[in-house]
Amino acid sequence: MRGSIALVGSGEFLPIMADFEKSLINDGIENGKKPIYVQIPTAAGQESPDRLKYWEELGKRQAELLEIEQRFLPIFNRADAEKEEFAEQIKDAALIYMSGGDPHYLATTLRDTLTWKAIHENWNSGASLAGCSAGAMVLSSHIPNFRFTKREPTLGLNILPNIRVIPHFDKFFRWIPDSAAKVLMHAPENIILLGIDELTALVKRSKEEHWIVQGEAKVHILQGLPKQELLHGEELNF
Repeated sequence: MRGSIALVGSGEFLPIMADFEKSLINDGIENGKKPIYVQIPTAAGQESPDRLKYWEELGKRQAELLEIEQRFLPIFNRADAEKEEFAEQIKDAALIYMSGGDPHYLATTLRDTLTWKAIHENWNSGASLAGCSAGAMVLSSHIPNFRFTKREPTLGLNILPNIRVIPHFDKFFRWIPDSAAKVLMHAPENIILLGIDELTALVKRSKEEHWIVQGEAKVHILQGLPKQELLHGEELNF
């Protein structure tokens, strides 16, 4: 039984997202997983030691607030991603959370490694899997190059091959036409293109058939389904 899956626009480990993250942990526990959440900070692996420490401390405070065990795994390159000790710590955790940074670096670092195999297997057996910003983008089959639009998209981790996610939508894309967003995303017409605002998530619970919006703002359907904007509590099927 696959666990819950969440696509988050921004806000990982912030107090305002605590109830949402707790719900994902509870989903995993109900599926027989342990009350542990694993932080995968790989997308930020090229950032400074101070910045990486910031992510670790942010997650630690959230874990203390939620009264659960935090496992911050320092997987910053492919050699780290092949370490058995990290793969073992992913097994049976209720929530695996891939946080923000560079989606291309995240995908190329994790693809076809022991870490990714452990993540995939744990999710397939009931753990919740969340991706925020870069972490949400990599779950698609391809990741576009916003900065270098003539470059081919990077191969994603292919959990949700029929979707592409634009995170931080309300911050970076609100003022550009939807047609321009489609060009930036290199999204074929048969792909569902989603804009997810900050502090907002689109979630599919392990025992549900539909997706549901949770958070402060909106999820924008830009392509592949009838165009619409969805608020907290509204459902989507695809």
